[in-house]
Amino acid sequence: MVVKYIVMGLIIMAFGGVFTGCAYAERAEDTSKNGYIRITPDQANQMLQDNPQVILIDVRTPQEYAQRHIPNARLVPNETIAADAIAGLDKEDVILVYCRTGHRSWQAAQKLLDMGYQHVCDMEGGIIQWPYETVTE
Repeated sequence: MVVKYIVMGLIIMAFGGVFTGCAYAERAEDTSKNGYIRITPDQANQMLQDNPQVILIDVRTPQEYAQRHIPNARLVPNETIAADAIAGLDKEDVILVYCRTGHRSWQAAQKLLDMGYQHVCDMEGGIIQWPYETVTE
């Protein structure tokens, strides 16, 4: 439990300045008090490398996921996000969501926050901006 708070503190320290200059800056500032942070693909990649406990969720359709996704991403389509769809996650887990361009992941992040998840990171630009490794099924 303490490790999660330390990790979240490091995330906030590292990405605290992210809110300025992004397309959702106003929304990010409005929701940051609730545990929402919008990060770049570079920051997301660093976060995943530094902390393998981060829960990576792809909120696109199964077809999109099969074509190309980030390794170790868990598929939970935005339309199906509900308490039963993400069973097994702790409300204190650090969750990173992404989609194709960033719109659905913002929606998914808001749903997760509404469900009580405390640490939700949203990767801006989606997978189309992800320059790192991807896999297909």
